[in-house]
Amino acid sequence: MPLFTIENEKLQLQKTVNFKLEKEIQTLIEKNMETVFNCKFIATEFSTGDEHAGRIDSLALSEDNNPVILEYKKVESSELVNQSLYYLSWIKDHKGDFQIEVNNVLGKNINVDWDDIRVICIAPGYKKFDLHAVKMMGANIELWQYKLYDNKILYLEEIFQRTTNTTTVEAIQQGKNPVMVEAGKKAAFTRANATYTMEQHLKSMDKDVKQLFIDLREYIMGINESIEETPKKFYIAYKISQNFVCVEARKNKLMLYLKVDPKSIEMPKNGRNVIDIGHYGTGDFELVISNNEELENAKEYIMKAYENIGE
Repeated sequence: MPLFTIENEKLQLQKTVNFKLEKEIQTLIEKNMETVFNCKFIATEFSTGDEHAGRIDSLALSEDNNPVILEYKKVESSELVNQSLYYLSWIKDHKGDFQIEVNNVLGKNINVDWDDIRVICIAPGYKKFDLHAVKMMGANIELWQYKLYDNKILYLEEIFQRTTNTTTVEAIQQGKNPVMVEAGKKAAFTRANATYTMEQHLKSMDKDVKQLFIDLREYIMGINESIEETPKKFYIAYKISQNFVCVEARKNKLMLYLKVDPKSIEMPKNGRNVIDIGHYGTGDFELVISNNEELENAKEYIMKAYENIGE
């Protein structure tokens, strides 16, 4: 779809351009890693050693402390997907090298969570053969397409999400909820190599809280079909390019952690500022849900968190 700017009620078509060098898009993303993907930058051109003779364009650490590999191309190229898969295999066999690099950059108190490895490819486009190959392989990989406009606007869009696992959907569908069946078909997402499952979280809830969670999940997943759902050890994360809400399930309540600045809102009775308080999940605004009324009131804050990270 073409992009227009509005000036004096006239539309001006913005022409697409490209970076002169591949390094330009790489440097731009590395300097804005937290803004775009909410990841901490770790290394650039990271050597995989003499035996593998490769260099990973960018290494980062996600907000969930998972490893992140980023590879870039300024033209369509099948090499991008192949390289990314190669480096994914390499890092699984060299966890120590990555942990050392993280500790050197962020400090020795950071423990990498190897439950998930995020692989991000960034290019101006992909060939149909690449998209088909990634789908067939079930690779744990994200394909992001960029467009650069001559007015210095950069547009990023995820055109392929990582592998869908139906275990999450099936676990919830056991409750015979027809709405959840449809929601599950539409957008339920669990990383293919995840150690933790939705079943583990569901077991910790009593009957009433489980129904609250089903209703909450239906609302979150219905916001946008691109939303991903990822069960972690202590919480369930909902994200697009980054987490916007994390849900910690307790026996008789749900704890929500949202990407909302607590200072920007009127604090509800069931909420609190957790900027300086340790907690699982990501987000500075904690919201407790224990009944339907609190769930309805929470939707306003969930939408605000979603809008804060951008679509």
